[in-house]
Amino acid sequence: MNRFSASRRRFLRRASSAAVAGSASALFGSTAVSGGLAQSGSAVRANGPARVYVDSRRTIAPIDRNLFGSFLEHLGRAIYEGVYDPGSKLSDPNGFRKDVLAEIRQLGVPIIRYPGGNFVSGYNWLDGVGPKKDRPRVLDRAWDTIESNQFGTNEFLAWCRVAGAQPLMGLNLGTGTAEQAAALVEYCNLEKGTRWSDLRRQHGVPDPYKIEHWCLGNEMDGPWQIGHMSATEYGLKAADAARQMRYVDPSLKLIACGSSGPLMPTYLEWDREVLEQCYQYVDGLSLHRYFGNNERDTGGDTPKYLAMNLSMERQIAETIAVCDLVRGHKRSPKKLWLSFDEWNVWYRTTGGDAVDGRRQQAPHLLEEVYNLEDALLVGGLINSLLRNADRVKIACLAQLINVIAPIMTDANGILRQTIYYPYSWALQFARGAVLDLLVQSSTYDVAGLDQVAHVDVAGAFDPSDGKLCLFILNRDLSKSHDVEVVWEDAPPARLIAASVLAGDDLKATNSFAAPQRVVPQALAAPATGGAKTKFEVPAHSYTVMQWLL
Repeated sequence: MNRFSASRRRFLRRASSAAVAGSASALFGSTAVSGGLAQSGSAVRANGPARVYVDSRRTIAPIDRNLFGSFLEHLGRAIYEGVYDPGSKLSDPNGFRKDVLAEIRQLGVPIIRYPGGNFVSGYNWLDGVGPKKDRPRVLDRAWDTIESNQFGTNEFLAWCRVAGAQPLMGLNLGTGTAEQAAALVEYCNLEKGTRWSDLRRQHGVPDPYKIEHWCLGNEMDGPWQIGHMSATEYGLKAADAARQMRYVDPSLKLIACGSSGPLMPTYLEWDREVLEQCYQYVDGLSLHRYFGNNERDTGGDTPKYLAMNLSMERQIAETIAVCDLVRGHKRSPKKLWLSFDEWNVWYRTTGGDAVDGRRQQAPHLLEEVYNLEDALLVGGLINSLLRNADRVKIACLAQLINVIAPIMTDANGILRQTIYYPYSWALQFARGAVLDLLVQSSTYDVAGLDQVAHVDVAGAFDPSDGKLCLFILNRDLSKSHDVEVVWEDAPPARLIAASVLAGDDLKATNSFAAPQRVVPQALAAPATGGAKTKFEVPAHSYTVMQWLL
């Protein structure tokens, strides 16, 4: 989680002007968006309907459910007044918000990264365990807030079990040490008979948690990060932590901290130097990225904004290339996967009071209000993650509750923001394996970029139940597009679901006063004849359709 202080904004401006990675060509590049060809097997179609060629036998990769994870940080109201609110009439005896738990269970969020973010780089996990009356109130230097430590490791893991989610535990490699990281693994994963496992048992948790996935630090390349260090220093520290952690539990899956994003002057070179030190000790590498329809990213140009998912795909491709370069140097049989463990739209609440906690407990920070165009881009980003499921195995929408989040709370209930809907569709419909589609679409010009496809499509097929799903982003702001699905192996038996997120006002938002302003609507049933299905997707829309084959 990047803290957009004034000093950090100055740093990013310098980075943007100094680094090739900050230029428009490096963010997108001719390869990424030429003819909209970033999506698998796409081609330009100047006239007529967009065509999607579907063959359920042709797939890219199985979909790891962790591709649609999320993130909770001790930041703003994500924890306190979000998932944990013991003073609320809506909370259970553990202090967990029951309405939030019900929503997360209904969504089926598979994995949640915790406790940070920037917060983790100054966090002592021992402050958040044991009797609550003995836990210290401390200053969180990352966000200038007061942390009560009333919610810590055991509360989070108990909450995960009730929510039906797995933990993705973050480790402090800023002020923390490799020894402290190994101690937390021992506390969480060993049954008994050692110092830290017995301490957990003293804290009332007899059975080990057996946590599988761990992040080795957060954004350590960022000068804003507590404990910021060079790539070589971090790589050596990560290798040491990984070795010590695996001495405790050899079954762990460990994620090294990659570059904070393409605007960093050390982008990709950081990743290479880090992996040269720790490649053999880790399983994955992290990526982070936030998008905005602002002066820095798009110049406020919505057509360009709706193409930003293609720059996510370029970032993924470049990072994979570095991983495989180091693999070659090491002559390693191991192929790393990626953890895109922070991604979302975030650009309105990046400065001033929105990021300054003023030494308050649970202040209102980073409470971004999302509109329809933000939801459309989130849909496009989901399409991009799906198309890269062969190497991206974990991804976390940042964050889950209140802080740049799809769900907001107040004293009386919850609110689904616009971005909730494409995220919920991914969780509901994207199962089985990603389809290798051929998509033909008309294109449009974007200043500074090559041609971009109007119609962006990703798909999934689950052979276990015969259900096939398409996710369709129409980037065209002015008109609807006809879509023709060509069934290469067999036409579907019947349509199961068809919903669209659209509207006349791209800036429309949901609020507690008007929670239904931007919600999915039913799409007219398509016509299927022979081996083709035809339907229309509205202008600036995101559509999900599911069939039974």
